[in-house]
Amino acid sequence: MSIAQHLALIDELCSRPFPAGHRHHLAELESSHGLRGGDGAERAVTADQFRKYRDAVHDQLVPRWGERLPYNLQTVLLRTEEEQIPEPWAALSARADVAYVFEAVGTGRWVAVAVADRDRADEIQLVAVVTEVDPP
Repeated sequence: MSIAQHLALIDELCSRPFPAGHRHHLAELESSHGLRGGDGAERAVTADQFRKYRDAVHDQLVPRWGERLPYNLQTVLLRTEEEQIPEPWAALSARADVAYVFEAVGTGRWVAVAVADRDRADEIQLVAVVTEVDPP
């Protein structure tokens, strides 16, 4: 997918109703293929490329919703040991270290874009989360 396609999907998710019983959408924007448990060097190259895609999506969202610093999901993950972190934030913190998080002005929703590369047993993914749940 191109950056324009990523943005179009994020826009669509900001207006689409949530599935029954859920308060968020999770979209896979990009995914590696064959890196599950694979070579560390190849995983690092792919993760770096996906971070560039994440940053490019961030750069396109800044004019709409303002500049954002990276949101540290590692501290959210640490907090899950002591407190109840709501979804989708707990699950996202288990998969990614950092996200760009935007309040999608006028929609009542939050948008997070992250590279899910924490678990070597999984493929690396560039993901977007759209939720009505405030970040912790």
